[in-house]
This record gives sequence, C-alpha cells and structure tokens, in this order.
Amino acid sequence: MFVHLKTLGCRLNEAEMESWSREFHQRGHQLTRDPKQADLVVVNTCAVTEEAVRKSRRLIRQAHSKNPNAKLVISGCYASLNPAESFKAVGVDLVVSNQDKEQLVEIVSRELDLNVMPEMATESGDLTLLPRNRQRAFIKVQDGCRYQCTFCIVTKARGDERSRSLPSIIEEINWRHAEGVNEVVLAGVHLGGYGSDIGSDLSELIRTVLDETTIPRVRIGSLEPWDLPDDFPELFKNPRFMPHLHLPLQSGADSVLQRMARRCKVAEYRKLVNDLRQVVPELNITTDIIVGFPGESDQEWQQSLQTVEAIGFGHIHIFAYSPRDGTIAATLANPVSRECKRQRSQTLHELGEQLKQQQLRDAIGKQSRLLVENHSDESGQSYWQGYTPNFLRAELAAPADAGLKNTIIDIEITGVSDDGERLQVKRLLNCNYSAPLKRSL
Repeated sequence: MFVHLKTLGCRLNEAEMESWSREFHQRGHQLTRDPKQADLVVVNTCAVTEEAVRKSRRLIRQAHSKNPNAKLVISGCYASLNPAESFKAVGVDLVVSNQDKEQLVEIVSRELDLNVMPEMATESGDLTLLPRNRQRAFIKVQDGCRYQCTFCIVTKARGDERSRSLPSIIEEINWRHAEGVNEVVLAGVHLGGYGSDIGSDLSELIRTVLDETTIPRVRIGSLEPWDLPDDFPELFKNPRFMPHLHLPLQSGADSVLQRMARRCKVAEYRKLVNDLRQVVPELNITTDIIVGFPGESDQEWQQSLQTVEAIGFGHIHIFAYSPRDGTIAATLANPVSRECKRQRSQTLHELGEQLKQQQLRDAIGKQSRLLVENHSDESGQSYWQGYTPNFLRAELAAPADAGLKNTIIDIEITGVSDDGERLQVKRLLNCNYSAPLKRSL
C-alpha cells in the first residue's frame, strides 16, 4: 500500500514521523509524497496553541478532501486531547493516542488490516521518505514531562515520562547514518529528563551517541535551562557535539516566570549562559519568549526586553500568548489585549533581529565548517546553502554541478547576505579542524 505521512508542530513530531516511515517500509508498504496517491494517510497533530489546533483541524479536513478514498489515521496532541472530537472529523478511520504512538504502525496495521508481506527481508532502507530531501534526522529519545508549567497543555497530552533505551537509539542513528544522514537532533518533550525512568541521564545519552556512532554531527533539541547536568559543558570538547542550545526562557521577568510556574529565575538563567559561554565561546543560545502572558505589566515587559538584550540571543521564537482550555494560565486574571500583544511582539521581533544581525557580523572573518544541504539560484547567481555547527545559516557561491550536497566543507565567513538572513562564505581547501583548540563556529 502507499502511505502518506503529514505532521505539524515540534521536532518530536518530526522524529516520530521518521520512525513511522521506517516501520511502514519494513512492513512492505511504500511511502509517497502525494496524498492523492495514498491508500493510507497519517496526520500527526499539534495542540501547543489554539492556532496549532486550528491548523490540525484544517490539515485533517484537507487530507480527507484530497483523497476521500484513503484510510485516514490521526495522532498527536490535538487528537489525544480531543479524541471524541477527532473521531467526529469527516473521514477519520482511527485515532491513536500519544501514549500508543510507539506502536502506531502496529496498531494501524492490525486495526485497518494493512498487513503486507515485505518483498525482501533485507530490503534497502535508502528511501526518500520525507517531504523534502534532508541531511538532518530527528531522533526521538524521550516522551512525556513531569513539570506543570501553567501555560502548557502538552504535559497532559503526552503523559508520563518515558525514555528510549540507549541500544535502540544507537541502532536508529547508525541506520540513519548508513542511509546518508550526516546530522542527528536528539528530541524529546522533556529532554533533560532523559533516563530518569531507566537509570540513565542526558550526559550518558550524549556520550554514548558520540562513542558508539560515527555520525559527524550531533545536536540536541529544546532543553529546559534547569535540566543541564553539572558535567554538561564538558561534552562540547568533542567537536561532533554541535555548539547550539535552545534554552526556553519564556519571560525575562521573575514575577511572570513565577506565574508560569517556571523553575529558573532570570539571574540563574543569565549565570548559566555566562558559564556556558566561558567554556564554549562560540555557543549559540536561542530561546522562546511568550508575549502578553496574563497580567504582564508594562514594567514586567520592559524587564523582559532588558533581559533579552543583556543575554544576546542568536534567535528568538516569539509566541503571543493564547489561552488553552485545561491549563491554569487560562484561568488567570488581567488578560493582555490583542493589540498590546501585537505591539510587544513587533518590538521583540525588532530587538531579536538586531541581536541576530550582531551575531552574524561578529562571525565575519572566522573559519568554520558547513554541512551543505541544498542549492538555489537567486538573481542569476548559483548558491549552495547549509548550517554552521552553531546553527547559523550560510551560503556559498558555486556552480550547481559542484556536487556539494550533503558534504561537510571547511569555510571562511566573508560577509552577510543583502537580506541579512545568511552568512556569505568561501570554501577553504586543505584545512584541518581536528585540533580540539580549533573548535568551529
């Protein structure tokens, strides 16, 4: 059968989709990018915001309208929080809860009678499974969260913390590397809680991945700032562990963080970042900020802006607060008006852009390495694009037939693109980055 997979939301949803892709293939099914060709459509939904819920509903409707004859399966946070509503959606044949996601392919095969004998027991895993050609794979290592941030519905949707075994993670990474992937991102709902249920921890996970695989690049997904183990900075001594951390701050005012039930104060966050940068000067710190949390005063908002500027983030994901039924925050008094949230979001966006431009300018003249991911033509100029280790987008002027895709090349950063979005680089030949003291950006 032909199977089409579609996902919304977080990196964990991306990782789950990749895992399902492999399992469907191993059972003898074929993956297709075209939903109209599919016999089965699986939609992995999101519910982190009301907008995500609307997009999930729309995606379900579109999946059915594009191919009403296909079996339609939905999973993810929206489906788990609203199973009755999900089943009522037009065309839905099966809802698989987050708690059963690990067995989704087995459940779908059993419930919808999709069992197919594989053509070959050792059939190649070299597939183009995802909507775009990728050199980076998201590896799900953990699910669930023990914390109760007042704005978050995902804890209820994902359930208790559950960690994958180290052998199964290593097996998947080695498989993906053999498939041609050169970079993996370890993803989880509460990544810092990895191993709490199996007698391990995040540091052991990363060390094991670095010791028992040869994949050139290892990244980690979003990580709560209070979760970093004491020995975590030492992991960056291995140049295969990429110097980029996404540490959600959510607000730069302690009083707002308290209402959010966050476990890290602003001073603690700033000390953490400063300590990390002392060990890894090239470390790129990115973050999430929620704008217009209930009761956020002008003074609290100014505190947030001052905190963001002082820390100097490489990128800021900005979320205008929207209430989610079932969360404590949805019951809080003094909501911030939509217009105020819009104005504050615009101000923060402008500040974030200034900080990003400063980081890009500071990189000029430095040497680094680039994982080349794709080619593009702009205004008659041929470019190859990718990311530096600390996750700065970069472009190299080179012919389309240069054969650079999915290669890791040595570069020197020469400038910033006219639109301010990417570094401009030139290729360095016979350059050696193996020396530990020459960590790349």
